[in-house]
Amino acid sequence: MNPNMYGPPPTQFQPQPPQQQQYAAPPPGAALGAPGGWPPQQQQPQQQQPSQPPQQQQPQYGAPPTSSAPQTYLNGNYQQQLATSMGGLNMGGAGAGAGVPAPPLKIAQQAPAPTGQAAQPLPPTGFNQFNSNAAPLPPTNNNNSFGAPPPPSANGGAGAYANGPTPVGAPGSAPPPRTITPQSVASGINQMSLNSGHLAGLPHMPPPKSAAPQNAAGAAPPPALGAPGAQPAAGPFGVSTSRPGQPLLPPGAGAPPTFTQAGLPPQSQPGLPPMQQAGLPQQSGLPPMQQPGLPPQPQPGAAFGAPQQQQQQQPGASFGAPQQQQQPGAQFGAPQPGGYPGSYPGGPPPLPGQQPAATPQFGAPQTAGYPGQHQPGAPGYPPQPGQQPAAPGYPPQPGYPPQTGQQSMPGYPPQPGQQPGAPGYPPQPGGYPGQAGQQQRPGFNQPPMPGAGNMYQQAPQRRLDPDQMPNPIQVMIENQRLAGGPFVTNQPGLLPPMVTTKFVVHDQGNSSPRFLRSSLYCIPNTGDLLKTTALPLTLNISPLARTVEGELEPPIVNFGDMGPIRCNRCKAYMSPNMQFVDAGRRFQCLMCKVSSEVHPDYHQHLDHTGQRVDKHERPELLLGTYEFLATKDYCRNNVQPEVPAFIFIIDVSYNTVKSGLVHLLCAQIKNILKHLPVDQGQDKSKVRVGFITYNSTVHFYNIKSNLAQPQMMVVGDVQEMFMPLLDGFLCHPEESAAVIDALMEEIPRMFADTKETETILYPAIQAGLEALKASNAAGKLLVFNSTLPIAEAPGKLKNRDDRKLLGTDKEKTVLTPQVTVYNTLGQECVQQGCSVDLFLFNNAYIDIATIGQVARLTGGEVYKYTYFQADVDGQRLIEDIIKNVSRPIAFDAVMRVRTSAGIRPTEFFGHFFMSNTTDVELASIDATKSISIEIKHDDKLPPEENIYVQVALLYTSCSGQRRLRVLNLALRVTTTIADVFKSCDLDAIMLFFAKQACFKLMEHSPKQVKDNIIHRSAQILACYRKHCTSPTSAGQLILPECLKLLPLYVSCLLKNDAISGGSDMTLDDRSFVIQFVLSMDLNMSVNFLYPRFIPIHNVSAEETELPTPVRCTHEKITEDGAYILENGVHLFIWLGQSLSQNFVQSVFGVQGLQQLALERFNITAETPLARRITDILEQIMHQRTRYMRITWLRQNDKLESVFRHFLIEDRGTDGSASYVDFLCHMHKEIKDLLS
Repeated sequence: MNPNMYGPPPTQFQPQPPQQQQYAAPPPGAALGAPGGWPPQQQQPQQQQPSQPPQQQQPQYGAPPTSSAPQTYLNGNYQQQLATSMGGLNMGGAGAGAGVPAPPLKIAQQAPAPTGQAAQPLPPTGFNQFNSNAAPLPPTNNNNSFGAPPPPSANGGAGAYANGPTPVGAPGSAPPPRTITPQSVASGINQMSLNSGHLAGLPHMPPPKSAAPQNAAGAAPPPALGAPGAQPAAGPFGVSTSRPGQPLLPPGAGAPPTFTQAGLPPQSQPGLPPMQQAGLPQQSGLPPMQQPGLPPQPQPGAAFGAPQQQQQQQPGASFGAPQQQQQPGAQFGAPQPGGYPGSYPGGPPPLPGQQPAATPQFGAPQTAGYPGQHQPGAPGYPPQPGQQPAAPGYPPQPGYPPQTGQQSMPGYPPQPGQQPGAPGYPPQPGGYPGQAGQQQRPGFNQPPMPGAGNMYQQAPQRRLDPDQMPNPIQVMIENQRLAGGPFVTNQPGLLPPMVTTKFVVHDQGNSSPRFLRSSLYCIPNTGDLLKTTALPLTLNISPLARTVEGELEPPIVNFGDMGPIRCNRCKAYMSPNMQFVDAGRRFQCLMCKVSSEVHPDYHQHLDHTGQRVDKHERPELLLGTYEFLATKDYCRNNVQPEVPAFIFIIDVSYNTVKSGLVHLLCAQIKNILKHLPVDQGQDKSKVRVGFITYNSTVHFYNIKSNLAQPQMMVVGDVQEMFMPLLDGFLCHPEESAAVIDALMEEIPRMFADTKETETILYPAIQAGLEALKASNAAGKLLVFNSTLPIAEAPGKLKNRDDRKLLGTDKEKTVLTPQVTVYNTLGQECVQQGCSVDLFLFNNAYIDIATIGQVARLTGGEVYKYTYFQADVDGQRLIEDIIKNVSRPIAFDAVMRVRTSAGIRPTEFFGHFFMSNTTDVELASIDATKSISIEIKHDDKLPPEENIYVQVALLYTSCSGQRRLRVLNLALRVTTTIADVFKSCDLDAIMLFFAKQACFKLMEHSPKQVKDNIIHRSAQILACYRKHCTSPTSAGQLILPECLKLLPLYVSCLLKNDAISGGSDMTLDDRSFVIQFVLSMDLNMSVNFLYPRFIPIHNVSAEETELPTPVRCTHEKITEDGAYILENGVHLFIWLGQSLSQNFVQSVFGVQGLQQLALERFNITAETPLARRITDILEQIMHQRTRYMRITWLRQNDKLESVFRHFLIEDRGTDGSASYVDFLCHMHKEIKDLLS
């Protein structure tokens, strides 16, 4: 298979590589024996001995692992992959097992040891282990699996878990005969762990032939990939003679003996990939072969970074490599070839006692170094973090920077820079351990192997191959394949497709996930159990979300004067979750369990199953989402509402006239008014409009249709705003079209010569509110403002611009309002159902933190066009206004969430106002807004019953009808943590974390907020590791299948400008982004956190779909490429300096990139390719709530640093960790929690 299959050794980690290695595998003995972390190496004398280092270090190349306890497989490939990638990080399920003494792991898995093999770790044999001259130990199981790849499973090797990879040995996979019981994770299905065993690059040695049965079956394992069948003889030190470029030994081949040092884990220690410890180069931590002082020998497969042929061979091993077999959730991305242990369901399970080979965990060498990994005293292990390695050939300890060749350091002292404490992570720059040195990354710090090297030459630098780590592109593609198409909501607790997946909802009793998405679809039955998982139980509610083609718009049910049918006690509305009893005369509410009389007009007989005979004619008994027409009892003052209105409030001061804004708006109003919202069942919009202008005074316009000319009325007393017009201010745009046209011609003329620069704002908003009050209508104000309101009037503000405070503990002083008048004004607007959207055109500080409160409290939003110029930004503004006014919208709304007894909503995040603890008051809410609600337990839940949630939104539609929209959702209850982890919705969790963090920034320092997010994420993964995975070496990073992108998304959230914006941003930019996050919905949030990065240099003019995105990292950029990077707010088009002449000519119509004037660029060529690129941009804009400004840049332009800021997987320009480094950091946090 192609060597690269495993992807170059990960480069990223390199910096920390050595450490990683350490993580990699626990020493053999250790692994088994010590429950805890391994003791520092020192414990083992041998290791300490400096002298041996060399040999030990080298594991044999192809040697089968020496002794060793059989490895258990981790669950699922995920693990493997990760492991591979993380070599050292072993994050896997190793729990108890690791470190457990040779005796069988706790896991059942122990199978009898293969014959001849010792189940327990071999006793240390002294350094010899290293030297593999000693006779090889019996192969460990690890390799066995190696030997023959089990056939890939249909599902890709993963077990058949629906949800994820099955652990090897997972149920469903038959263990190989000899096998040990596979460890299956309790919820294997949902995990992804990384095992080093499968890491590429780690050679898992096949067991020596002679030794135990090679494969499960007993047959000799097939030769290793690449090896024809024979394996090279082991060289001295047990290193196989073959060099890296050579094929690995086939598993069956006699493996060179492994070196078994005493104390070193046999090669295959449990949890380590055979031979190589997980993630370490094979030796424990040393690159095999390299003796100290020797040049590193290539290790087979061992080094992550080094390309090794072997690596390729190892199936599945490396992260990056595609493993053929891919297990379903397992690999990070790489398909695993079959045959590796753990890889397939059918593969032989690790031997008892063995751990599955762990893939090296992400980036971290598994062996020593991870704290949990080291078992105390494990011989051969590197010292624990913080210990110095005593032994000579130990791999660098975790936390130490890799040694260079390791070989040389006999006892390695910690390397400089290592932080002792970072177990297993190499120090990272930026403070994450492990980061440091990143650059070093080559291989695991080993120089690339000679032969192997070319495989990936650069890879050597990295410890982890990011391609092997979980990435959103792959996860989204996989989810589209598995969950795209119809989604039928006929069962409680069904996990919906991801937000990015194209699916069609068939509503059969539960609301569409577009309207209502839970973070957990299987809820722990007690608050304590929920607290143990650290997962948030939240609902993300977007009650007016747009449906897609093929889905039913929520039907409107009219009960006439009877009004909606409700439970007498808890006031829940009639839904499919009500049970009719007593021949249909009563119904029992499943929320509060109380039964109520059925209104005589609503009575219907029941059939033999207890269902009403008219059930299929009544949406409220059949669907999860529907609407009721409300009676007068649900209206303000018991009076049906007026038709809502949109009022345009335009700043006509010097700045807006000069920038062209006033002329542009007046010219485009006619076009904008064609897009007013149309209510369900209507053929045209009934919305009324009104116009106000202001500078230091406020001007109202009478546009009554029977006037020849519009009339202007000026209110000069801004201290006491009032409404001068009773009739003619709000009109229907069609009826008054001629008068509106005349007004739009007149306004630019009237204010053309204005010199007003000091403006007001509060009185202008108050004017719009008074206008709506006078008409007794709800509505929306679209306020176009350009400057900080400094004129003498209510709402006057001071300039407090001090961007140096951003990122410090004092930033909340400039991110919270300087005065409360705008908050009070917002609350007054809510009482009238008046929503405010602010369109800001600032050339300087405008204090969004203060004036934006009006928009936040009224359910509105803020748009910002800094340094606006009509000719450059005009199209963007007009498109934004059209998107704003045309989307589905509800006015003067109140939302309440009702739940079954035992849980209740406690915290609410979004743009709204609450005057009590239950009712969310929304002057308006539209299709692009969402509200996140946290739910907590207040009692135990009966595990045999479902939990019901009902969200009711009482609102006025855009045609003036008062309605109730009802959303229902049934969730399951469980007593087991594994079930909870199988039913998580990561997108909903991340949006909740983002909104919650933005709220917390107003009270806490940014460091506290970020630390809290990291700690909570680590608690989630540590809980999974502790309760849902089989005990395997602690070095493994095991991620639940549903949450395998959690570390990446948390890393993205921490880098997001809303949370991390520092003094490189303005205060207004920061406040704007915070407000944007608070109001955004799930569709927006996914790409706002992890931007879409789309190559366009290789598109074909005939296609119509958007090209498939690639990972958001500079590694995916080529100099001859062109890429779009967009996150819903910013859109960059990056052009490489070697972009082909044909592309430049056909898209831009110029000979070379240097001829492009990028400041005001647009595509003008008329070629098919140019139309295709334009079409891609239009599709992206159509999917987004805002029309993004397009920033063109050539490679090496000054703007490139801004562009690189959004390459979210890379190390941040502010020193924030790259994805790989953060993964290592998370692994360390998890280990700290587990220890």
